[in-house]
Amino acid sequence: MSVMAIAPAEVLRQVRRIELRTRRLVDSRFAGEYRSLFKGQGMEFAEVREYQPGDEVRSIDWNVSARMGKPFVKRYVEERELTIMLALDLSGSSRFGTRARFKHDVAIELAGVLSLAAARNNDRVGLMLFSDQVEHALPARKGRKHALRLIRDLLTVQPKGHGTAFGVAVDRLMRLLPHRSVVFLASDFVATDVEKPLARLAQRHDVIAVTLEDPAERLLPNVGPARLEDPETGHVVEVDTSHPEVRAAFAQQVAADDDARRKLFGRLGLDEIIVHTEHGYVDALLAFFRTRSRRPHGAVRTGPRGSLGDAALTVQQRNVPGR
Repeated sequence: MSVMAIAPAEVLRQVRRIELRTRRLVDSRFAGEYRSLFKGQGMEFAEVREYQPGDEVRSIDWNVSARMGKPFVKRYVEERELTIMLALDLSGSSRFGTRARFKHDVAIELAGVLSLAAARNNDRVGLMLFSDQVEHALPARKGRKHALRLIRDLLTVQPKGHGTAFGVAVDRLMRLLPHRSVVFLASDFVATDVEKPLARLAQRHDVIAVTLEDPAERLLPNVGPARLEDPETGHVVEVDTSHPEVRAAFAQQVAADDDARRKLFGRLGLDEIIVHTEHGYVDALLAFFRTRSRRPHGAVRTGPRGSLGDAALTVQQRNVPGR
């Protein structure tokens, strides 16, 4: 019996809705963008041959050249299939949103688009969901049926953890991906153990950071005294959100967090797609595809910041006076 056959009827309906919605995007707006972006991304060794004028010096195999007494170069050919791994953060802060959808809802639909685009191009696609533990892992495979199973898992997995542990996630990813792959890593990246795990992952794989944001995390609501809860630890503090010093400190912390993340991704050479719950993922993803395919060098950073309107009271905590 297939995996889809034992899924509850409501889950099947949700999978179908996501497939129809995302398939239209894949067929219309994303047609050609996905393949042109990753063409030539995966390379596999073919042979060693004698050096010819015009060959890249960096392709010389110095060991073979020393043995043969003349220069030889390594030749690679483009892999016909790519491996796309979708890694989504399901920690407490991802299950938050003050617009039409939570952050993880936007990430789920984005993952659906990418999985169907991969299936259409005969690429392998896999899934890993994590919090402060690995919640679910689906090895990369090809085909529409597999892509739909991936979407079903996105909808049905209920995380047990609340925190975020990038080290645990990267350990599992490194075991799941023996060869160079494209990793879309979706998170708000608010954690203390980010740099070393990401550096390790980026050494072997092409890592694309998908930063999930909500307006309430970027502008403190001016509602007077309020009780704020950290969605990952449950810690609660009371602050006066109308106090100028509190508001200024919050804004400064937001700017500092942005700057630190941008510098971190720059050091590691990671591309970043900023996805906002208010604006969705379509324009940001399309901008990423097009910008990256044209870039001569350097990292790509795309996505709208958006307007910062009203906010709910249960927001992710930042370092503000009165905590």
